[in-house]
Amino acid sequence: MLGAPDPVELPDGGSWQEFGALLRHWRRDAGWTQAQLGAAVGYDHTAVSRLEHGIRRATPRLVRRIDELLGSSGALTRCYHRAESAEGGRPALPPHLLRPPLPPGTGPLPVGPATAPADDCPATLPGYDVQCPLHGAAGCHLPPPATAVALHAAFCADPAAPLDTDTVHALAAVLGAQLSGAERAMAGPAAGGRDPGEPGPGEPGPGEPGPGERGPGERGPGERGFGGSGPGAVIEGTLRAVVARLADAPARHRRVLARLAAEYAHAAGSLRLHGGRPATAMACFDRALGWAALAGDATTQVAALSDMAVLGLLDDDPASAGDYAREIRRAAPGRHWSDALATLGEARATALAGDVRATVRHLGRARQHLDRPVTAVDTEAHVPWLAPAALRLRVESGSSAALRDLAAATADPRLAHRALTAATAALDLLGDDRLPAARAMLTVRIADCHLCADDPHTALAALTPVLDTDGTPLPALVRHELRGLRTRLAAGADRWGPGAAEAVARVGSAI
Repeated sequence: MLGAPDPVELPDGGSWQEFGALLRHWRRDAGWTQAQLGAAVGYDHTAVSRLEHGIRRATPRLVRRIDELLGSSGALTRCYHRAESAEGGRPALPPHLLRPPLPPGTGPLPVGPATAPADDCPATLPGYDVQCPLHGAAGCHLPPPATAVALHAAFCADPAAPLDTDTVHALAAVLGAQLSGAERAMAGPAAGGRDPGEPGPGEPGPGEPGPGERGPGERGPGERGFGGSGPGAVIEGTLRAVVARLADAPARHRRVLARLAAEYAHAAGSLRLHGGRPATAMACFDRALGWAALAGDATTQVAALSDMAVLGLLDDDPASAGDYAREIRRAAPGRHWSDALATLGEARATALAGDVRATVRHLGRARQHLDRPVTAVDTEAHVPWLAPAALRLRVESGSSAALRDLAAATADPRLAHRALTAATAALDLLGDDRLPAARAMLTVRIADCHLCADDPHTALAALTPVLDTDGTPLPALVRHELRGLRTRLAAGADRWGPGAAEAVARVGSAI
């Protein structure tokens, strides 16, 4: 970052920025410092800084007093009235969008060198499934890690700190670092990690408990991360700092703050979902949906709705899961990827309800989108988790889950074999060194497909790597998959022999 930071690159109504610039001019002309002016009017110097940066709105009484002190002959008062008139058409935000989704913690916000390890900070966006709140899918370069950490700390500690381009980029960089750190924690100390500039491939699909791309999978270190200085604590603390600025934010800042809030709230919900906290996860997703709508951020709306569909499946509520999936299409109309994800989510819901015909029809429609060319309207396809390869992974994984659910409900081995083919394809697309929770989930699903095909020996052999852990708790969504498998394994234990009964006990210990 060289020289003075650039202002936030959003359309500028000009009025409050003009007032701030005029205030700075008259203060300097009078030879006053910010601290001196603040003391004269009974404010801290940070309040004067916020006024000069256009972040804070003044009151008429305060403006008249400053006019008198600085001898501006009413120039500040006139500029104030212009700013008030320009802001008059700005609608007030709904109260729920001015509150964080979760109560504040008891400790201070963890910031500092540990907030964003240098190895985890992305150098560019999109990265780690985070988009730039200013440049979206177009991409941009981020400040160096040390600079990003310092700007993040200043933003969270000082409500009057300016919201410039570098600060917005720093907040996005720290979010990416936290998501990377959560992935590393889940992978374990020996698993290494991907190149910090390499984006994740995206979650397998709406209603599909799989990590990594804008959904509930690879976004949390199991049961950890909500206390101390873990990813959950940093993300939720930063979210509170972002939301605290929304109420008094000038018009040019409101959209970027809403987009940051949506990204952070979605990440917080994903961490909590992966940590086995569905109720608080739903609160985060619901608020992320509202902020994303305020910011016009279709991709985060789709991500939040996808995760809400997951929660419907976890609650064994196919009607709600299907409703959330259909909302995906409305959130991003005219995009082939949104129709694919909505249709895939509907397939998961109808499969859970046992409707074979509707599920097969939905899966066929979702697959029709895989080979469609990206058009001009699909600008979000440049986002890693919406890229063609990621979409194919989502469709294969979601298809395997839907077909597996049907196979379990109907005892039809043909559906089990089709589910196995899709799950194996998804695992091959995922690769060997990425997203360990997604790999574990797909491995469990492959074992479950073998079980549904009445092949318990192959199922148990496939399951062994997941159960042979070092004691690290499995992610909540992997445990959810294991519960269904254990139910089917227990039901056939008498027929399949003592090995199956032993496996039931091992699976029970893992979940």
